[in-house]
Amino acid sequence: MSDAQPPILEVNNIEVVYNDIIQVLRGVSLHVPQGQIVSLLGTNGAGKTTTLRAVSGLLKPENGFIRAGYVRFAGQDITNVLGTQIVRLGAVMVPEGRRVFKHLTVDENIRAGSITRKDSTRQIKADHRKMYAHFPRLAKITNRLAGYCSGGEQQMIAIARALMASPKMLMLDEPSLGLAPLLVREIFDNIRTINREMNTTILVVEQNARTALEISDYAYIMESGKIVLEGPSKTLQDNPDVKEFYMGLTRGGGRKSFKEIKSYKRRKRWI
Repeated sequence: MSDAQPPILEVNNIEVVYNDIIQVLRGVSLHVPQGQIVSLLGTNGAGKTTTLRAVSGLLKPENGFIRAGYVRFAGQDITNVLGTQIVRLGAVMVPEGRRVFKHLTVDENIRAGSITRKDSTRQIKADHRKMYAHFPRLAKITNRLAGYCSGGEQQMIAIARALMASPKMLMLDEPSLGLAPLLVREIFDNIRTINREMNTTILVVEQNARTALEISDYAYIMESGKIVLEGPSKTLQDNPDVKEFYMGLTRGGGRKSFKEIKSYKRRKRWI
């Protein structure tokens, strides 16, 4: 993947090990250019979330570490750096499962995202108003406890809260997980709008390949801790292997679940 400007995120040939024994990532490399949306796709257990944790500094709490390779963000080496330091540099992650503050209101959750900022109160208030412009559904329930919100509303709260930190790059881990198709569409439309209007770089981890490829500029596909395929999202949308194993479309035009395909067949095509 080439780009005129240096990428805001560079992951170079990293290996991640848990408990000094279990190797999960086996030489993963990827680049995220400034201002783009990049998707990281793959099945459960492929290593997508571990890759995000390696970038966001969240390996240590689970006894994991980067054993080889390096990660650079905004020109700085962040290999095995703690997550709090990485957030201060401007890389913010929305974890799988939303994890909102259930006993706080929607508005209190969103405001909590700005706690580390040193901007003027005026700027923070302006950004706070923008969140409701991006997520009008939340503007109608500002005083509702987050724990009583739907899954889709909680996902919007989590994204809005992360954006209140004014990140240079937003990382989303399975934002469509457990949501109805209409809500998935709404959230991904929000993601595209945020990228375009706020110039926020976005790295999104997803199993929903069809939707992720529609909104992203570039994509990587993982299998068994490795990147096995990469390219512009439009190119991957037209790739017959991706159609068959990640979109459920066979060459004959029918539908087929990739879960019915033995993993060695996928690896054989891509290695």
